[in-house]
Amino acid sequence: MVLFLKQWYEHKYKVLMIIPIALVIFALMEIGLQYAFTGDFVNKGITLQGGSTITITASSSVSPEELEAYLKNKFPGADMGVRTITAAGKIVSLAVDSDAQESAQIQAVVNAIKEKIPLAPQDYSVEVVGSALGSSFFKQTAIALLVSFFLMAIVVILYFRVWVPSLAVILAAFSDITVTLAIFNLTGIKLSTAGIAAFLMLIGYSVDTDVLLTTRLLKRADGSVMDRIYGAIKTGMTMTTTTLVAVLVALFLVQSEVIKQIMIILFIGLLVDMIMTWIQNVGILRLYLEKKQP
Repeated sequence: MVLFLKQWYEHKYKVLMIIPIALVIFALMEIGLQYAFTGDFVNKGITLQGGSTITITASSSVSPEELEAYLKNKFPGADMGVRTITAAGKIVSLAVDSDAQESAQIQAVVNAIKEKIPLAPQDYSVEVVGSALGSSFFKQTAIALLVSFFLMAIVVILYFRVWVPSLAVILAAFSDITVTLAIFNLTGIKLSTAGIAAFLMLIGYSVDTDVLLTTRLLKRADGSVMDRIYGAIKTGMTMTTTTLVAVLVALFLVQSEVIKQIMIILFIGLLVDMIMTWIQNVGILRLYLEKKQP
């Protein structure tokens, strides 16, 4: 079986490139549909679209799931969610996130919560993010993401000074981010500013393996092309696997919702990067080297 897969990888690499191409097409379709139906290409959280967070510090026997179901039934047209806030592994408070921004709307949510959990004024606090402020956060972080990607592309082009390999690295990074975003949308999780930071980190992780592969193929002459590819795979997969293990540990042990979102995005992105680097980028570079040979 291993020998069969190795032969396919070595001799059917053009056919295998259908996989990353299909993933990118699927991702662009998903993002396009997301935009057509919601007006946004990603599910925005409160920090990016505006809304309010009601933090409840009073102890209660009502579970977060029960409270969330109750509030969604009470406000069927509203965007709501209930999450826990932990300290030292213990739940210390509940946070009710909603798209309510006006005082009357927020008070209505507070009154609904009081029907399930007896609350004194000191038992809860309200934090509001206006839609203008949320939109400003999103624009600034999106610009930061685009600028970082653009600067990364410049560094790659200046380093390799060859257009096709450089564009292959940039394409792999773009594909990785696009497919990760589409899969993230399918999870239903709402993107926060921390999530955008995770995408910034993903650019670095993605380019890391692609630069490793391209450097091995273009700047080394020892061994055959496949020997250099397998050498790069050994090093690159070791790097990716160790990062995946660290991400999984954080994902299961850390209770913070912010850190969990970062870990989820990195986990998805690293898995996608394996396909984009070791199938898509390898295929492009092999085609380039074959045409370059006399």
